[in-house]
Amino acid sequence: MDRIVLTGMRFEGHHGVTEEERLLPQAFEVDLEVEADLAAAARSDHVADTIDYAPLVEIARRLVEDGRHHLLEAMAGALATDVLRYAPAARAVTVRVRKLAVPVDADIDHAQVELRRERPTDAAGASGDDR
Repeated sequence: MDRIVLTGMRFEGHHGVTEEERLLPQAFEVDLEVEADLAAAARSDHVADTIDYAPLVEIARRLVEDGRHHLLEAMAGALATDVLRYAPAARAVTVRVRKLAVPVDADIDHAQVELRRERPTDAAGASGDDR
C-alpha cells in the first residue's frame, strides 16, 4: 500500500496525567503514516488526486495545541479518528505521538505511543468510501 508519511511535527500542548503536567505547555512530536492508493496522483501530478497533507498537519496541530488529554493513547486515538474522517481515500493511518519531557526519574529521550487504525470495511470487502 502507498503511504503519505509526515514525521517530526512539533507542537506544544497541555496534556498529561497530573494537573502540574497540564499547567504549562509541553513539547509533543507527531508522526502520521496515511495508507492510500496514490497511483492516480503519481500519474496525474494533481493534488486533487491525492490526500493533501497540509490539512493533515493542521489536524495534528489543532489536536495537540487545543486539545486536552491525560494519556498519549487518547491523543493518538483522537488523531487517527480525525485523519480518517478528513480523508475518505485513506485505508489506514498509523499515528505516533511522543512526549519529549517525560516526568519520570530517569534519563529518557521521550515516551511514545503508536497505534494503527484501519477504515472499516463492509461484508463484501469494499471500503467505507462510496466513490
